[in-house]
Amino acid sequence: MDTAKDVKDFLTTRRAKITPEMAGLPPGGRRRVPGLRREEVALLAGVSAEYYVQIERGQVSGVSDEVLQAVAGVLQLDDVETTHLFDLCRAASSRRGRARGGTQASRVPEYVQALMDAMVTAPAIVQNGRLDILGANALGRAIYAPVLEAPSANIARFVFLDERAPDTFPAWETTADDAVALLRMEAARTPHSRAVASLVGALSTRSDQFARRWANHDVRAHRRGTKRFGHPVVGELTLRFEGLEITSAPGLVLVGYTAEPASPSEEALRLLSSWAAAEPLA
Repeated sequence: MDTAKDVKDFLTTRRAKITPEMAGLPPGGRRRVPGLRREEVALLAGVSAEYYVQIERGQVSGVSDEVLQAVAGVLQLDDVETTHLFDLCRAASSRRGRARGGTQASRVPEYVQALMDAMVTAPAIVQNGRLDILGANALGRAIYAPVLEAPSANIARFVFLDERAPDTFPAWETTADDAVALLRMEAARTPHSRAVASLVGALSTRSDQFARRWANHDVRAHRRGTKRFGHPVVGELTLRFEGLEITSAPGLVLVGYTAEPASPSEEALRLLSSWAAAEPLA
């Protein structure tokens, strides 16, 4: 991947989101773009305009963390976006440098699988940064069955290339946005990963929906929130999720789901648990 271009495009798209008023500057006269000018970012970050232009071009070798933090502050980046900027700059400043986190685990540790299997009333899966599902418990396999039936068991491929995706994920637009944002972060963390590059390349050429979202350079974490699922047996479920990094298996995240107490989704989850126990998936 062209990490210097990724730095440029990320900073350009973030700069376009910040108006002069948001940055505490007077609106001024007519502007060709709604966001901040490069010179304004440089002024607010305390660097020369020429130096900021160099940074925005992806020429970031030797740029200090303090300067990057100042730029992140001017562009009002959140914690996830700031981490992403640092990852991009590390990748762009070193041809042979490896991403933060090093070698990633490719298998679910046995004790993690045992933990998931013990979660008999809560769906759980383990996924990597590329959104491959590497493991699941019985309820996790039930709600993610269409994804797991696909050859790659990859959430992003399923969302953008499988016609069943809108039925499996009723909030398809949000699910699609999340998938691309997570892949953006993974691409910055692992800039030398052929698997990530291959996945992004395939989705970019086969899905206009993916390509449009990829060009937005949005990033976000997958820590907690709600997700909607559609299931042919129990109907629609709205579940809360929590994503937990597995410290002994770098790059893997355990995602657990629960339903709101006394909600229709809790009842549906209970029925799904009985159904999954009676007809376990292969």
